[in-house]
Amino acid sequence: MNAFLPRSGQGGGPHTSGEGGTAARVTPHFVSLPSPVSPSSLRLGTSSPTVKRGNSQGNGGHRLGSATTPPEDKPPLPAFPRAWCGAAPPFWGSGPCLPSGGGAAGAGSPRSPAALPPRRQGRRAPVPALEAPCPAVPGLPGGAGGRRSPDGRRKGREAAAAIMRALPGLGRLLLAARGWGRPPRRCLSAMARYGTEQRGRPNSPDYRLYFKNADGKYISPFHDIPLFAGAKEDKEIPAKRSKTTANEVLFNMIVEVPRWTNAKMEIATEEPLNPIKQDTKKGKLRYVANIFPHKGYIWNYGALPQTWEDPNHKDDVTGCCGDNDPIDVCEIGSKVRSSGEIVKVKVLGVLALVDEGETDWKIIAIGVDDPEAQNIHDIDDVRKHKPGYLEATIEWFRLYKVPDGKPENRFAFNGEFKGKDFAVEIIKCTHEYWKALLHKKTDGGTIKCMNVLVSGSPFCCSEEDARSIVQSAPVPVNGDPVSPEGIFFFPQMPYDSSNHLL
Repeated sequence: MNAFLPRSGQGGGPHTSGEGGTAARVTPHFVSLPSPVSPSSLRLGTSSPTVKRGNSQGNGGHRLGSATTPPEDKPPLPAFPRAWCGAAPPFWGSGPCLPSGGGAAGAGSPRSPAALPPRRQGRRAPVPALEAPCPAVPGLPGGAGGRRSPDGRRKGREAAAAIMRALPGLGRLLLAARGWGRPPRRCLSAMARYGTEQRGRPNSPDYRLYFKNADGKYISPFHDIPLFAGAKEDKEIPAKRSKTTANEVLFNMIVEVPRWTNAKMEIATEEPLNPIKQDTKKGKLRYVANIFPHKGYIWNYGALPQTWEDPNHKDDVTGCCGDNDPIDVCEIGSKVRSSGEIVKVKVLGVLALVDEGETDWKIIAIGVDDPEAQNIHDIDDVRKHKPGYLEATIEWFRLYKVPDGKPENRFAFNGEFKGKDFAVEIIKCTHEYWKALLHKKTDGGTIKCMNVLVSGSPFCCSEEDARSIVQSAPVPVNGDPVSPEGIFFFPQMPYDSSNHLL
């Protein structure tokens, strides 16, 4: 008798992956199970017309008759219910099949619990008897297609374990390939805890991207999103604990500008709730030029929440005051992020840019979910695994304002990147400046400190006030991508012996 093992192909019922992935189709595939059942005796195909189990001299032996492939006019397989996503699948087909819940073996079967020595009873799940009728799917009334009972997930895991014990070689491979038997994902990404809401038309001065938390409350990304990733959002200033990976402290990064794009998107620090908008100058939208051979921003560019470069504080290193913004981040991973995305990053180093006489620290970081993150832990690893990237970063920041008729930017430390320990100390300092700002211990000027979650802050507002601010913004309108005016390729220019543009 043939047992049904599902595998991808044409026909059959739909199946949705346990990860919420793309729907696929499954169709039965037949596995002949010779006696005794063992990994070496499993054979794909339908070449074996019979299956023998036991013997005719006793021990409950029996012989099953010839079994052939089900006829083509059989009804289609039932739909694979979502309740089974992430657990073991039920087995379909009429007649004998392997039960999905570890059903009892035949009383006289050599693999039944009664046939095992007393010391081994209860220590091994029995291989179900082949003549056992196909049971109902555990946790689903009447088999597949019902709703999962509260203990359906537990039963599904038990079924997966029973199947893997019965088919230790091929079964494990097939189940792993389909994603069955995996435990469900329990953790949520940083982005899953936050959402965005568009207002206005993209590529226009009235475009705004507002933020919401998991409870649907409108929040300020500048003030309400914790600096430290993994910190409890318990309305505390500062967050009481931070998540670390080995010796690395993880931070939340707000992506403003995706890699390879030109629109200068930024957190609107001077507007209530600080949405993301496109910067303007003299009434025109701002775009960065393509500095040959680069296209737009060469990293995912954004900022760390709950940080502020105080324009009233003169930095001892750079000799200049802060630029009145959250501290900037260049995320150098392989992924292209989205505007408004919240990414958990580990800090690698920092570049001290002096932009028009203001201190403008540039944190170099990488998303912890990036495929390259496991090999990059500090600034030296960037040089090793991404040769030329740091040099390109210095070149980009030096020249990106030259097409607008402004002079080159300069750097502290002669353009040398400082390591992650130095960078973390800079971040902590800007976090202290932000705390003083939120408690009115320093003059924030035109900075809007309205927030929803920061307890003890005199700028804390109600959910209703935050909602009214968003609803008063222009209604969302779809907009087509536009080719921004004024973008041109800035050719590579000759440098002098000091590496300055001639």
